[in-house]
Amino acid sequence: MNNQTENNQVTLIGHIVSGFTFSHEVYGEGFYMLEVDVKRLSGTVDRIPVMVSERLVDVSQEYCGEAVYLTGQFRSFNQQGESRKHLMLYVFAREFLFLEKAEASEEQNQIFLDGYICKEVLYRKTPQEREIADVLVAVNRSYGKSDYIPCILWGRNAQYIANFPVGTRVQLWGRVQSRGYVKKLGENEAEPRIAYEVSVSKVNLP
Repeated sequence: MNNQTENNQVTLIGHIVSGFTFSHEVYGEGFYMLEVDVKRLSGTVDRIPVMVSERLVDVSQEYCGEAVYLTGQFRSFNQQGESRKHLMLYVFAREFLFLEKAEASEEQNQIFLDGYICKEVLYRKTPQEREIADVLVAVNRSYGKSDYIPCILWGRNAQYIANFPVGTRVQLWGRVQSRGYVKKLGENEAEPRIAYEVSVSKVNLP
């Protein structure tokens, strides 16, 4: 796929739950991080990190509680930790619009990825005998870069993708989800963390 904006598409409708934190600057354009909550049908809330340009929104203002519609891409970068690199994930906003409450009554969380399996698929069953597969997908970006997106599949989709070899091109549809877990740091030390991934509802071989 030649158009690098079409192989990675995210659409969110949710509510802003944080202020802006400066991330970096490129050619005089500042980029900032914030968090957006999107509620699932089950009532569970996904808290999603979003990067936005100061050219799209006035970052000097406070917007907590405001409803927002945004489109963009799910991106990754390796952050160097004390002992090893951590894969950090966020939505890079290309469109960022505020909504009236009536327009935001139905929250939305959709993603489409067209990429390549870049690590052996991890297929297993839960203690409740549910089939699950973890897949790392590399999605090409402009200037020779790639984003590495962790994806999770269940049931028949998990079974279907389980035998795909590394290098297989796949198309995936689903939603961006956040998941809390506890990271053990030492014998008596642990800290709560949040993992981000794509929960896949549909998979296709193009």
